[in-house]
Amino acid sequence: MKDTMQGYDVDAVRAQFPILSREVNGKPLVYLDNGASAQKPQAVIDAVTRAYGHEYANVHRGLHALSTIATERYEAVRGTIGRFLNAPEDRIVMNSGTTEGINTVAYGWGVPNLSAGDEVVLTVMEHHANIVPWHLLRERQGLVLRWVEPETDGSMPAEKVLAACTDRTKVIACTHMSNVLGTVVDVAPICAEARARGIATVIDGSQAAVHMPVDLAAIDPDFYAITGHKLYGPSGSGALYIRPDRAAQMRPFMGGGDMIREVGRERITFADPPMMFEAGTPGIVQMIGLGAALEWMMDLGMEGIAAHEASLRDYAQERLHGINWLNVQGDAPGKGAIFSFTMEGAAHAHDISTILDKKGVAVRAGHHCAQPLMDHMGVPATCRASFGAYNTKAEVDVLVDALELAHDLFG
Repeated sequence: MKDTMQGYDVDAVRAQFPILSREVNGKPLVYLDNGASAQKPQAVIDAVTRAYGHEYANVHRGLHALSTIATERYEAVRGTIGRFLNAPEDRIVMNSGTTEGINTVAYGWGVPNLSAGDEVVLTVMEHHANIVPWHLLRERQGLVLRWVEPETDGSMPAEKVLAACTDRTKVIACTHMSNVLGTVVDVAPICAEARARGIATVIDGSQAAVHMPVDLAAIDPDFYAITGHKLYGPSGSGALYIRPDRAAQMRPFMGGGDMIREVGRERITFADPPMMFEAGTPGIVQMIGLGAALEWMMDLGMEGIAAHEASLRDYAQERLHGINWLNVQGDAPGKGAIFSFTMEGAAHAHDISTILDKKGVAVRAGHHCAQPLMDHMGVPATCRASFGAYNTKAEVDVLVDALELAHDLFG
């Protein structure tokens, strides 16, 4: 199959990722675990190496040359994230990723603003990062969790999410793209109607921001979280977008350096957002690496990445749905290039992934930090093949051949 689309040369993209030239178990690496974490282009590796090797110092606190350079590099990333998400940079909190971001919302906004009996509406598709913090507040403050199940094809209509809201609903916590099914949720109408009802919206953009252009000016959420290691950047990097009116209702999630203005024996005052929510020495180099990753993605073009992955999705759907002993979970229109599946018979997802690994194919096996969704689908675990900017249709063929081998062994 031809993998070079007009204006998008996947071979040139792959050449920028050193790890893709290696072999695993004597076979060329076919990396299809992008939903868990993406590989890193040379531009990110170089940025991290340069930061540690030539420009490292602590930020915000020094007047010497290295501290000034490090601070400038670090703070420039806030603007890069703003451009990537089409959002003002003074609404961008830099952090370690989506988990920290949503916990910041739960404890910084939820604790002072939610009471016993208040409801949080969640979809069954949520990642644990957008479930567990709300469970902790359920235990701590008596919140009520209301769940919305996807349609049979895995789609999640906006009107279905909104229909689950009642007069007690104070939060809608919703993924923008499912990390298991690839379902894309139309979150803009959810955010608009929720605001009209005074309901806060917490959108998990961990997958969506990787695979499609995200325009926060159009979506207009209260909170939107992204994580860097899925965005071809370093682990321990990410960001949380906060609307100013919601930031004004928040207390700091953590206390320490950088988030304060003055500290005395009897009182403290805090810095203005977003610095109010950035306690302690940050992941300086991680964030510099994330900035390089986002610049790389924007230079490549989010529209081009999305079109390439849509072509991969269509080809993978054709190949996988043609296998009558493979059960592919979810087929929502416009889904991302993420495929979760089980195999008829006794083969467990872990067994399947082990056989695929022998062929150099890296997929994820397990519950994908989405146990409520596994329960809804009636399976303990699935295998997941998730595609990225550097994957090819030829790699889809390798995946199918490896699945045929697994079926022969377990069938």
